[in-house]
Amino acid sequence: MAPKAPPSASSLRPPAGVPSGNGKFVLLAILLVGFIVSLIAWKSCQKPAEPIVLGPPDAGLAPRPTHNVDDDIPPPPAIEDSGTEAVKKPVAVATGGNAQCDVKKCSGSSTSDVELALSSRAKQAHRCYDAALGQDPTLRGKVSIAVRIGSGGQACSASVASNELTSAPTVATCVAGYFRGQNFPAPRSGCIDVNIPINFVPRQ
Repeated sequence: MAPKAPPSASSLRPPAGVPSGNGKFVLLAILLVGFIVSLIAWKSCQKPAEPIVLGPPDAGLAPRPTHNVDDDIPPPPAIEDSGTEAVKKPVAVATGGNAQCDVKKCSGSSTSDVELALSSRAKQAHRCYDAALGQDPTLRGKVSIAVRIGSGGQACSASVASNELTSAPTVATCVAGYFRGQNFPAPRSGCIDVNIPINFVPRQ
């Protein structure tokens, strides 16, 4: 049997249109570079993504305030009736000057409002006696306080007129202090001099 003849050079050539040898790799590299360039061009045309910011979770709508702001606004002052029948009580406000505090003799007269206010202060002055009673349970006696009330209602002076509590002289001084510098209802027709007797006895 005769041996086969070796293939000719023309039979080893690739078909037409297909690159031979290193040409395949060159074509593949060109395609790869083209793909990468087109991918970069496409990415550069895209809108940049917004940065993600993490914050506290949304708690929904803010709760309505339970406190009404209108409650903090004070109500308007009451309007007094200024009719002819309206009667205003004298206000215990000191007026300018000495308000007849320096006169030798007062010519005014007391009113029920003045007497009620003086009686209230005398009851408060019992605290002086109660404090001394803790040291001497047998302490008793009368103290008299002389008070001058000016025409505007202010207490011009208050001093001890008489004191039977000789074993506790500080009680009378303490009682007089409850009347000093106080404002009372204005007396009628000027200043007045008042003598306030207070009888201190132990409570049963």
